[in-house]
Amino acid sequence: MEYRTLGATGMRVSPLALGTMMLGAWGNTDRADCVRIVHRALDAGVNLVDTADVYAFGETEEIVGVALQGRRDEVILATKAHGPMSDDPNHRGNSRRWLLRACEDSLRRLRTDHVDLFQLHRPDPDTDLDETLGALTELVQSGKVRAVGTSTFQAEEIVEALWVAERRGHVALRCEQPPYNVFVRGPETAVLPTCARHGMGVITYSPLNGGWLTGRYRRGQEIEQTTRTEHMPKMYDPAQPAVARKLDLVESLLQLAGEAGMSLTHMALAFITSNPQVTAAIIGPRTMAHLDDQLRALDLRLDAHLLDRIDELVPPGTTIDPVDAGYRTPGEVAHWNERMVRRDGISFGSAR
Repeated sequence: MEYRTLGATGMRVSPLALGTMMLGAWGNTDRADCVRIVHRALDAGVNLVDTADVYAFGETEEIVGVALQGRRDEVILATKAHGPMSDDPNHRGNSRRWLLRACEDSLRRLRTDHVDLFQLHRPDPDTDLDETLGALTELVQSGKVRAVGTSTFQAEEIVEALWVAERRGHVALRCEQPPYNVFVRGPETAVLPTCARHGMGVITYSPLNGGWLTGRYRRGQEIEQTTRTEHMPKMYDPAQPAVARKLDLVESLLQLAGEAGMSLTHMALAFITSNPQVTAAIIGPRTMAHLDDQLRALDLRLDAHLLDRIDELVPPGTTIDPVDAGYRTPGEVAHWNERMVRRDGISFGSAR
C-alpha cells in the first residue's frame, strides 16, 4: 500500500482512513460488529482511524477504544472536539477550559494516554484563537497530543490560525479535514491550495456525499427513507433544484464509471485519492459489507482522461448543493439568507 506523509508531521497514513461516525448509536448498534469492522480495516492496511467525542455522545470513542486494545501502536488515532457534549453551555466550543477537559474525556474513552491528531471540529467565533491555540499547545507539550488540526475551516481561518501560532509561539496546525467529493469541489478553490502551501495534510470526509455517489439515489426511483433522509429531507427532495441536478449527474457518472470498468463508489473514492493535495479520504462504513466494498478502492487511481471527463460534468471548484459545504460562518449564513436564489418559486439550497 502507498502510505502518505500527513503534512509535516512525519507520520505516514493510508490513503483511505476509517471514519467511525456510524459505529454506535448513530449507525451500527452492534458493538461487537463495530469492533470487527475496525479490525477488518486494520488488517487491510488502513492505519488512520478518525473519530470525535460528539459521535453518539462518546459511545463511538468507547467502541474505538475497545477495538484498539492490543493494536494501539498500529494506528494513527485522530479525534475531534467542539460539539456540545451536554446541556451545559461550557461543555462545547474551542475554549481552553473545554478543550483541556474534552481531551481528557476522549483519552479515557479511547483507553489511551495520547492521540496522534487532535482536531477542532468546527471554528468557534466566540473564542480568541490565542486562547484556543494556547490550549492545543499545552496538550502537545504535556504529551497527550502529538499534532493538532482543524475541520471545515475556511482558507482565511487556516491562515489566521497559522499567523497567530507563529506570532504567539503556539503549535502550528498540521492538518485540515474538509468535506470533499465529486459533488463538493469547493475546497479546490482555496482550502486545498492553502494547505499545500503551508505544508498541511488534508484528510477529507463525506467522500460519497451521503450516499449520492454510490448510485443509491436514481432519477425516476422513490428516494429510500433512511435516518439520514428523515433528518435532512431537503438534501434528498427531488423538488429542490440542487437535488434534481444531482439526480441528472448520477446518471452521467454511472455511465462514466461503467465505461471505466468500475463502480461509481470506487470511482468517487479514487477521484479523491487521485488528488495529490489530499492525504487521505475518510470512509464511514456502517456495515462490514460497506467496508469490504470501499476497501477495494484502496489501490485505484484515475487517469487524466477520466478526471477530465469528471471535470466536464462537475467543473473544478463547484459545489452542487451549498448545504453540503460543511460549516459556514454566521456572516456567510446571513449573506446566503439575503441572496437565496429562486427558481420556479423553489429555494435553491438552504441556509443552516
